[in-house]
Amino acid sequence: MNSIVLGQTIVSGLLLGGIFALVAVGLTLIFGVMRILNFAHGDFLMLGMYFAFLLSVLFGIDPYVSALLSLPVFFALGWAIQSLLIRPVLQAPESIQILLTVGLSLLLQNLALFLFSPDFQSLRVSYGGNTATIFGVSVSYVRVVASIVAVAASAGLFLFLRGTDVGKALRACAEERLGAMAVGLYVDRMYNVAFGLGIACVGLAGVLMTPFFYIAPQVGLPFTLTAFVVAVLGGLGSLPGALIGGFVIGLIESLGELFMPSPSMKQIATFSVFLVILLLRPQGLFGGKLT
Repeated sequence: MNSIVLGQTIVSGLLLGGIFALVAVGLTLIFGVMRILNFAHGDFLMLGMYFAFLLSVLFGIDPYVSALLSLPVFFALGWAIQSLLIRPVLQAPESIQILLTVGLSLLLQNLALFLFSPDFQSLRVSYGGNTATIFGVSVSYVRVVASIVAVAASAGLFLFLRGTDVGKALRACAEERLGAMAVGLYVDRMYNVAFGLGIACVGLAGVLMTPFFYIAPQVGLPFTLTAFVVAVLGGLGSLPGALIGGFVIGLIESLGELFMPSPSMKQIATFSVFLVILLLRPQGLFGGKLT
């Protein structure tokens, strides 16, 4: 096999893995603190893409400026959804929680269909085609920037959890809800913060992808599934695990596209890894604690 082709595949997989990591970090934070599986997670990525698309089309705002604007917007959206929809079912059986988030996913997809039509959209920026060539491997600037920002955001969230009072409170709520209440923490507010941060992460990932990925109402579903694979690989609740798992799954998916008989079969490798992990190490590489 041509070494340049293999190198191109590995670089593409690693850059995609940074995005996967940020999406999974948001999912694993929500699960780590609240113990709820958000099956609508990828649909907030879709909303992030449309957010950047609309700001660009209507006001000419660059996607990377939109990335900054998306953080408070999607944090507030997550806070509101947690308060209005998620909080009433936190003590309900898991089946009810799953049905609620699946219903939220369908609602967001159909709302996007109604507002934007099922047509695929794309956001073209003047620098979108700029690349650098290193040892024969072409590297897209927009993909590099997206991956670097995604990894930086993931690392920033980890440092926030480890080094701030709010972060320590979130970890306390994740470790022992009743104990956190006993020492005076307002657990419901911490849950709002956790859900808001998780949605801000996935919304930011969607904005970062708009210069090089198509936009459509159904675009979020594959990322929901991939985020679950990444989170399970790293250990549901582990942010470092989600970061490392993102790069691993990005590589596996990219190499699968190269080696599988058809590029459309690339996710066979991804979900094969998912099944093996569930069978051999269901707690993931880093366990299930919020770290």
